[in-house]
Amino acid sequence: MKEGLHIGGIAALVGVNALYACVGICTKMASQQEMMSWPYMLWFAGAVGIIGVYAILWQQILRRVDVSLAFMFKGTTLIFTMCIAAWLFGEPITIPNIIGSAIIITGIVLLSRS
Repeated sequence: MKEGLHIGGIAALVGVNALYACVGICTKMASQQEMMSWPYMLWFAGAVGIIGVYAILWQQILRRVDVSLAFMFKGTTLIFTMCIAAWLFGEPITIPNIIGSAIIITGIVLLSRS
């Protein structure tokens, strides 16, 4: 039976979106390799594997949480991607990135309370 958000549901939604953000790591690393080389193929396979695990987990979450609640958390993928890019690749986090992240988090908080 579907239900509203609780700590376990929130953790699952945040975790699955963090996992999906890791696809960006694999694809960026693959793009830095020679096309069709073994390192390229391994990074590409990693991205496909993560997407497969994500798809299974996402379907399990949708069985337990209303779609409208689950999709509110899709924006967290952008925040995780931004943080991972800054951490691993040294990409800057700008003021517009911070403002956008704050808007996403505020929206999630406000909508989840209604």
